[in-house]
Amino acid sequence: MPLLWTEEDHGVGAKRARIGGAETPGVTAHDWRYRRWRGCRPADGVLGGVWPYVVGVLVLGGVAVGGWWLWRTDRLIKGGDRRWQQDEAVKAGHRTPAEVDAMTGTEFEDFVVDLCRRDGSTDVRKGGGSHDNGADVLGVHPDGRSMVIQCKRYTPKSKIPSREVRDPLGAMVHFKADVAIFVATTYFSGPAEKSATENGILAVHRDHLGLWNNGASLLSLGAVNGLGQGDRRHRERWKETCE
Repeated sequence: MPLLWTEEDHGVGAKRARIGGAETPGVTAHDWRYRRWRGCRPADGVLGGVWPYVVGVLVLGGVAVGGWWLWRTDRLIKGGDRRWQQDEAVKAGHRTPAEVDAMTGTEFEDFVVDLCRRDGSTDVRKGGGSHDNGADVLGVHPDGRSMVIQCKRYTPKSKIPSREVRDPLGAMVHFKADVAIFVATTYFSGPAEKSATENGILAVHRDHLGLWNNGASLLSLGAVNGLGQGDRRHRERWKETCE
């Protein structure tokens, strides 16, 4: 309905509003303009209601960032500690080629047991001596499979013949193991190495024993199984890593 401004009031251009013919006393033109202007502004409670949510989001974001930073710092510290412990374990168990060659058969078996435990093998124990059924060492491989290990401490100039590769195969069947490993202080003959790899035996010859002794893991040796032994390249690698 039309709005009519009538009657001066209060002597300062104030007017009364007439709506539909009815007067609205006490409402001045100034009051009317102020109220219309107020009607264009956001309600006072809107911004007041938003701020708690904004503050809450900022607080939660800060807590999340702080928690992530603490988690990452903890992981870095633990990772560095594990690497340090591994390095110390390698240094503590490291033996020179001359020291390994001077070991007795029993000492060499103990040496292999220590290397297995260093790399995370569990339930590692020695077999039964002369009646060990081809298993000088028994245990659980780092990947969770059961394993049998045949250990041979021979002079560096000797060769492991093919017939001896059958011993860990028989031990694997006898003990119902998943993995058979043959560890030697020397090299395998060509047919012996071929027979070992074809039958799934991990043939750890002198070069790979040096790598293992120097810190390479038992798991990593599987990747180089049957890839050569005893040539000049391997002897140089043995010298660089083990002496």
